[in-house]
Amino acid sequence: MLEIRTEIEINASAGRVWSVLTDFAGHPAWNPFVRRIEGMPKAGERLTVWIQPPGGKGMRFRPIVLEATSEQELRWLGRVLLPGMFDGEHYFRIVPVGEDKVRFIHGERFSGVLVGLLKSSLETGTRAGFEAMNRALKARAEAGQG
Repeated sequence: MLEIRTEIEINASAGRVWSVLTDFAGHPAWNPFVRRIEGMPKAGERLTVWIQPPGGKGMRFRPIVLEATSEQELRWLGRVLLPGMFDGEHYFRIVPVGEDKVRFIHGERFSGVLVGLLKSSLETGTRAGFEAMNRALKARAEAGQG
């Protein structure tokens, strides 16, 4: 298993960050990594997600939402090919750290037989994509305050 975990502090309420994160129709306007999401942020729902790491090739996958707790956590499980080949449990957590300030934790746990072969690109391109998205989410959420 490999886990990539990133975080950033955002000067906005948990509600504002959740609103930006789950406004899937708005992602193409601001998100440099998760270029598009179709579906509903609701446990058990299947999404269609298009991602593109910086300088990398884009891909589409159809994860199942495992958890969607308003203002706290959105988590989904995506698979490439068959279960156990390359699975990714992607998570976004919003943790209040003050009045109108949150820590946004963004990561993914990768498992399966192909993870070892892809470890280097995951640790560079995927991490860079997560960090780019975090910065863009911060800018978008903070711009909507006050």
